[in-house]
Amino acid sequence: MIDVKNLKHQFRNPQGGYQEALKGVDLQIGQGEFVAIIGHNGSGKSTLAKHFNALLLPHHGSVTVNGIDTRESECLWQIRQKVGMVFQNPDNQLIATTVEEDVAFGPENLGIEPVKIRQLVDEALESVGMSTYKKRAPHLLSGGQKQRVAIAGVVAMRPQVLVLDEPTAMLDPLGRQEVMDTVVKLNREEGLTVVLITHFMEEAVLADRVVVMAEGLKVMEDSPRGIFSRVQQLKDLRLDVPPMMELRDTLAREGLDLPRDILTVEEMVVALCR
Repeated sequence: MIDVKNLKHQFRNPQGGYQEALKGVDLQIGQGEFVAIIGHNGSGKSTLAKHFNALLLPHHGSVTVNGIDTRESECLWQIRQKVGMVFQNPDNQLIATTVEEDVAFGPENLGIEPVKIRQLVDEALESVGMSTYKKRAPHLLSGGQKQRVAIAGVVAMRPQVLVLDEPTAMLDPLGRQEVMDTVVKLNREEGLTVVLITHFMEEAVLADRVVVMAEGLKVMEDSPRGIFSRVQQLKDLRLDVPPMMELRDTLAREGLDLPRDILTVEEMVVALCR
């Protein structure tokens, strides 16, 4: 679905010079995959995500979406229909007076006929578990509910890829859980390709594959178990690790013979009982 080859991108700095945000990134994302991208602030992960639907264009290298080069300006809207984005602050993405009107905004701007819009809105709200709130004013919802409505607004446009740029950063733990349950459901049950940019390692654990960014480069790429078993490497990159991985590392240093890829509390219990 997405093919990134030797991608480089620069930003102008306050001194008038240029600073490289991406320094030659290669990445492929297949249809139906759930890929998490992690890294500390300034690592380039959000800059990379904005190339997936042509919010940013490569200064060197290429990004193709389903075979379409993002630099083909005549294909811009086609690319953005294929790749939908959800950002950090749900309040910046909600513009209508009711939930259903907000979700309908995207399909209306695509020129879809009203009967079809009604169907798309109902299906999108159902997919994120917000059908009972369709007449509710968005400002009366919780943070997690607002973000689920924002996701529904993207899903209603029937993209093939959903890119989420730290969608739970401004939410409490309950809101984060609501949003991640929705994202996993859309990927597992609806077959939507998902790219998740996150600071929360427990969210990255849910992905099929984890990509680690540092200083504009892709420095690691593996399954969640493969990535999070490298506790010291992640700490050297100033990243957290899932709590059970850290506990496993601590117990191993004390002499316990435990598997290297323990991710969950249940797996830790089983390993300790053995």
